Amino acid sequence: MTDTAETSPAQSFDAAALIASLPSLPGVYRMLGSAAEVLYVGKARDLKKRVSSYFRKTGLGPRIAMMVAQIASVEITVTRSEVEALVLENNLIKSLTPRYNILFRDDKSYPYLMLTGDAFPRMAFHRGSLDSENRYFGPFPHTGAVRDSIQLLQRVFRLRTCEDSVFRNRSRPCLLHQIRRCSGPCVGLVSESDYAEDVASAALFLDGRSDAVLQRLDQRMQAAAEALQYEQAAVFRDQMQSLARMAQKQYADTANDADADVIGVAMEQGVACVNLVMIRGGRQLGDRSFFPSNARDSDEADVLSAFVTQHYLERPVPGVLIAGEAARGSGIEAWLSDHAGHRVNVVSRPATDRRAWLDMARKNALHALRQRQLETGNQELRLRALQEALHDAFGDALPGADALQRIECFDISHTGGEATVASCVVYDRLEMRRGEYRRYNIEGITPGDDYAAMRQAIERRYGKLVSGDGVAPDLVLIDGGPGQLGMAVSALAELGLNEIALIGVAKGPERKPGEEELWSPGCSEPLLLAADHPGLHLIQTVRDEAHRFAITGHRARRAKKRVTSTLEGISGVGGKRRRELLARLGGLKGVMGASVQDLAQVPGISLTLAERIYQQLHGD
Repeated sequence: MTDTAETSPAQSFDAAALIASLPSLPGVYRMLGSAAEVLYVGKARDLKKRVSSYFRKTGLGPRIAMMVAQIASVEITVTRSEVEALVLENNLIKSLTPRYNILFRDDKSYPYLMLTGDAFPRMAFHRGSLDSENRYFGPFPHTGAVRDSIQLLQRVFRLRTCEDSVFRNRSRPCLLHQIRRCSGPCVGLVSESDYAEDVASAALFLDGRSDAVLQRLDQRMQAAAEALQYEQAAVFRDQMQSLARMAQKQYADTANDADADVIGVAMEQGVACVNLVMIRGGRQLGDRSFFPSNARDSDEADVLSAFVTQHYLERPVPGVLIAGEAARGSGIEAWLSDHAGHRVNVVSRPATDRRAWLDMARKNALHALRQRQLETGNQELRLRALQEALHDAFGDALPGADALQRIECFDISHTGGEATVASCVVYDRLEMRRGEYRRYNIEGITPGDDYAAMRQAIERRYGKLVSGDGVAPDLVLIDGGPGQLGMAVSALAELGLNEIALIGVAKGPERKPGEEELWSPGCSEPLLLAADHPGLHLIQTVRDEAHRFAITGHRARRAKKRVTSTLEGISGVGGKRRRELLARLGGLKGVMGASVQDLAQVPGISLTLAERIYQQLHGD
């Protein structure tokens, strides 16, 4: 149970009165501004001591001093323990995203390697919720680590990776079998029992039990040799040699920790980086670097505590966390153990191998930090160069372009007018903001009319700005020449958004990179920048990303439209049955690759209707 106390907002904040009213108990405090916005959320073992430390006259960093100057009121919540306060603090930080808290943005779920529960299990990449029908190994720090593991297991154990719809309809082995990456279960080249042995060995390897795998392979090699199956015995021998080499390389320094996370922190010039090295089953799966916001003036302990509590709130926690001296006395171990439901050992003074892993994580963090600073410097150079070039060329004719920060770019993609899609990508604060990208399915225009498509995309994107929803860009790039640019100008003018700067990016006479023409509204001649101009490089990066995002969306929409329209023309297949077919057979590819028998397994599809669907799709 918790208790809540609150000070009333006032014109002048009375810190002394607040401190006098605070209890010497564990809890969470929230600093609020004049508009009742949450500035900062923190936890404390002793609320009175912790909160009073913000109002001392000396010793505050610039960031904290700025925050304190904005405080209009403080809310507190008393908790039963410091661990409970830590949980509440993290939940509030996640939901409120206060301006002055250290924030780690990592919304992506971590990927897993999946072995399906089929008679001939398939290896696959998986991201999302886990179920009991399949086996999952991980999590892995990034997608590349999963794919590397899949390729490794293909070389050693030759497990299949093809979709079920492909697997059930093969009549001869695929290329993967020919290059010795698959044992060919689709056409009966391996028995179910032998394939199950390979699956069991792969699972043991992923669990970190390489010695058991080598023992199983040795037994199978001996049995094959005794049965005079020398070619098969040679296969097992090669598997053992490959596995031994990989085990020697990957397990040399991880024998003490079957499952562990190693966290290294680096800080330079007010910027922080956290490097996470993930070890599962004794194997190093890779590492990933994180860059928090609002970390200036913070110390390593603050950054580490913020990372651990935010990162593991909705993710599995290994049994060992190697984090260094910054973890001492932070309460992290108690919170992690309570949150995970099992004992978590936080190692603050690692020795021998563990010390080497922590040093490596810190070096990774420092390298990533300096690389990021270098990239940020390059982006600042590009942005400044573009701003200067546009100002010199167009001056007052391009309002808003003299203070560039947020750039949005539009592109149109279609095939002969079919399945037209417009994309909008966002470049802001020196990087592409993928979470703010948008696609627009264009309807109600003459097929192939790029001008009308651009107008519709602009209207739909910025129509919300009129009602106060959204963020206005400093510059809008239009992939196209004066025609597309004119449509964008007209659309923004009707919305009353004349202050947004617009530039059309045409490919030039030879349509070669480096020869782009930059058109401004009302100018009769385009701006031509040198091929090595940093500002042009920024425009090319943003424009190419808009093109990629548009064409990906167009291809997906075109494929869906073609298959769906074909299904719509089949008698007896209504909307409900179309949805069942797409859902049960794994989407468009699954429907096209399904046999008559596969189609008949879908609820509501009889054998007669399945034959009709198959004939319609394949023209048979």
